[in-house]
Amino acid sequence: MNVPAHMKAWLSHFPGGPETLVFDDVPLPKAAEGELLVRVKAVGINYPDGLLIRDLYQVKPARPFAPGGELCGIVEGVGSGVSRFQVGDTVLGRCGWGAMAEWIALSQERCVRIPPGFPPAEAAAFLFTYATTYHALHDAAQLQPGETLLVLGAAGGVGSAAIDLGRAAGARVLACASSEAKLAFAKSCGAVDGLVYDADLQPGDAQKALARQLKTLAPEGVDVVFDPVGGAYAEPALRSLGSGGRYLVVGFTAGIPRMPLNLTLLKRCHIIGVDWRAFVNEEPDANARNVDALLYLWAQRRIQPQVTDVFDMASAPEAIRRIESRSVMGKLVVRLQD
Repeated sequence: MNVPAHMKAWLSHFPGGPETLVFDDVPLPKAAEGELLVRVKAVGINYPDGLLIRDLYQVKPARPFAPGGELCGIVEGVGSGVSRFQVGDTVLGRCGWGAMAEWIALSQERCVRIPPGFPPAEAAAFLFTYATTYHALHDAAQLQPGETLLVLGAAGGVGSAAIDLGRAAGARVLACASSEAKLAFAKSCGAVDGLVYDADLQPGDAQKALARQLKTLAPEGVDVVFDPVGGAYAEPALRSLGSGGRYLVVGFTAGIPRMPLNLTLLKRCHIIGVDWRAFVNEEPDANARNVDALLYLWAQRRIQPQVTDVFDMASAPEAIRRIESRSVMGKLVVRLQD
């Protein structure tokens, strides 16, 4: 196809919320050595997108930059030294930021070729949540068939992926969510039981009440807790672990908690930090094997990404605003091209 000289992109020129993004006309990037020029078809929206544009994430890109950390697109050009891809390939890309643009130049090391039959909207929502969750459950927790997995924030992007992958691994999955609708969604993803907790849980008596609810839900204790929420929910979840359990620290949408570490001694349990970005950088071959395993599971229809809403390019800031509201079930996607 003819490659244009310019493209449209949503850009962050200064720190702020989604309303500060500007829809700009910018020069098309060029594929440098080892890079692919990708025509973006769809972008997966994730919680860090909102943190990045507010300067609240651990990484702060130089401005102006486009948000959007994962994408599905078509390779339209290759730089010198590219050996693994060719023009016409359909790829998933992980970029951290920059995907909210019609085109992107991306290192071939950050791309994965997929069969063209995978729906672009689902593919764009796949890599970040599923690869993070696979690393958490299989590398960090070593989840085994028959074990009990408790998922907090179970209706969100990584939460629903944790239910999906936990079920595929043969675990008994329990879900915790902040509304009956979210709990019903989590059960539709494969959770066998669960509970609704307070959407704004406060320390003290409310935490103790939640700990009692979790004890009723899993009287023998759970083997693994998957926690992308943090905040006041963390301590009751830690108390729900059985002896030798594993607590996966995945994120902090409700804030960074303080944990009573005496519980780790009493329960002989493990608190494990999950940083997929660091894992990818430090162990790229292991991550590649994980992604291959995920694509196989998806091709076999043993897992299914849950895309619950698709936005057009003009509505991209609204997608980020929605993800920040903690009201989203499943994944949101911005579709740039059919």
